Amino acid sequence: MVLRIGIDLGGTKTEVIALDGNTGEELFRKRVDTPYDDYAGTVRAIKDLVEETEATIGEKGTVGLGTPGAISPATGLMKNANSTWLIGKPFDKDLQEALNRPIKIANDADCLAVSEATDGAGAGFATVWAVIIGTGSGSGIVVNKTLVTGPNAIAGEWAHNQQPWASDEEIASVGPCYCGKNGCIEQFISGTGLKKDYFRATGNLLKGHEIVALADAGDEQAEACVSRYEDRLARAMASVINILDPHVVVLGGGVSNYKRLYTSIPKLWEKYVFSDTVSTKLLPAKFGDSSGIRGAAWLWNE
Repeated sequence: MVLRIGIDLGGTKTEVIALDGNTGEELFRKRVDTPYDDYAGTVRAIKDLVEETEATIGEKGTVGLGTPGAISPATGLMKNANSTWLIGKPFDKDLQEALNRPIKIANDADCLAVSEATDGAGAGFATVWAVIIGTGSGSGIVVNKTLVTGPNAIAGEWAHNQQPWASDEEIASVGPCYCGKNGCIEQFISGTGLKKDYFRATGNLLKGHEIVALADAGDEQAEACVSRYEDRLARAMASVINILDPHVVVLGGGVSNYKRLYTSIPKLWEKYVFSDTVSTKLLPAKFGDSSGIRGAAWLWNE
């Protein structure tokens, strides 16, 4: 048996999964608290999870890690990690030394892309664009079963481009993004962006799924908010389709649970995609919240 071990490193929880590399069957899974603000403790927790997994199964495996951050090609150190105690550390090298083997690291959106392209909703498609939309937004790209990374380790960072075809009023309505720019896509199409737009319009602070439920029930203000959201998401996706022309867009994260998007967005993006027909498919992630950690395991199957 070929054993593929995946680690999902989060700010509060760290999870391990073990997959049969031939069948994709889940063999083992465990979650522990992430040692907060403790770099050495984080490395040790991952080492312990891998060793427990291998002891339970009785096999040694490859190890892939999914994290919100990335290894800088310029310095070899972690950058852009919300687990800030990892920033500036040689994380991959320290893990490889602790585990006494090579490892592969990718961010959470890249792991979603690898998972869904391997045996998920994007399996069998030559070009898969996987978009994760939750509190924030990111994406990953797989072409012919190979993850696209790039020399700057930022492939797929679509959400920190400016919202396409936006009016001055739209840009002004959201203010500056945390990245320092104004009117980033993430500010409009993230779950956070949906909640803030509804709050600006109504003065009421609701969760995204509550706003969508109200819209589906016929509430006019909620429907107006969700319709704005859908048009903004369609514009944002169309701008990437015009460049990448993916065969399928796979949607993950909390927003992927809004079923109306899979009919509304393909109709709307036809107005913005530079083509007489748009055959690109929009599909929900097959493995849902488990897709990221499965993708970490599958990093060794590219």
